[in-house]
Amino acid sequence: MKKLLVGASCLMLLAGCSGPGDRKETKEAPASKELKKVTLMLDWTPNTNHTGIYVAKDKGYFKDHGLDVTIKTPGDVTADQLVAANKVQFGISAQEQVTQERTEGVPVKSIGAIIQHNTSGFMSLAEKNIKSPKDYAGKTYGGWGAPIEKPFIDAVMEKDGADVKDVKIVNMGNADFFTASKKNIDFAWVFYGWTGIEAETRGEKVNMQYLTDYDKNLDYYTPLFIANEKYIKSDKETVDAFMAAVQEGYEYTIKEPKASADILIKEVPELKNSKELVYKSQEYLKDRYQDDAEAWGMQDKKVWENFGQFMKDHKIIQKEFDADAAFTNEFVEGN
Repeated sequence: MKKLLVGASCLMLLAGCSGPGDRKETKEAPASKELKKVTLMLDWTPNTNHTGIYVAKDKGYFKDHGLDVTIKTPGDVTADQLVAANKVQFGISAQEQVTQERTEGVPVKSIGAIIQHNTSGFMSLAEKNIKSPKDYAGKTYGGWGAPIEKPFIDAVMEKDGADVKDVKIVNMGNADFFTASKKNIDFAWVFYGWTGIEAETRGEKVNMQYLTDYDKNLDYYTPLFIANEKYIKSDKETVDAFMAAVQEGYEYTIKEPKASADILIKEVPELKNSKELVYKSQEYLKDRYQDDAEAWGMQDKKVWENFGQFMKDHKIIQKEFDADAAFTNEFVEGN
């Protein structure tokens, strides 16, 4: 669920100068080399945020870089927990989690942004008549039980002259937004690129308050790839190979959204009944993966600093946050 950057000239440069195989030829493993097994834990059920991963698998980019990648979906244990414990090599998380984890001494580090700008916000069915954060007062929010949810609602309501104390917050877990909205919730935090597009395909009229419309510091990276800081130091070659293959996957996805959507549907059979959603979501995201970044996956230190300050100002984190320790561009720049 929980964010697009390729300027046209940059994309044309990447597309015109070389193909994926040519550009990263020096990193590819010899055909005779045994593939190294690694595991990637997703943050949610497979969706178009993850398309570049499945493209890398389907088109052999992982294999070209000497890797045999197992893709898993989370259960009771999150990707962050497994990466922190060195139980899996790679995971997908978000800047909210990584920022908090770094101040708590958890050795998780971001190694690439999947989407450049935050496309998330608070969505409601139009019939709920929620047109701005002040309308959250007296309503019920359906969340997933994370400690960051209430402060985020508070932040946007405060900008609109309202108070989060007037909101009832319930945990709807993995319940479907549309089902829950017809029953016991009024609004929820979603990615427009999936749930918003789903509303379009369903013909449901919705209202959406994007986080970035209320605070520029909420334009942070979500989702993103993570790895254990110690693992990064001990096996840079594998991290480099993994990110090189993933980068190829997302570059292909940017250029070929329809073909990439077909690959995602093939690799994730449960999406066969949601083809229209997948195609429209892929079209929505194709220009948002890289957006205005120099290359797919790049992260800006200022984004980390601004968001860290937001987290501290709203007492979500207590200790000082070191942006330099939280992310690296080492495995996406210059590829």
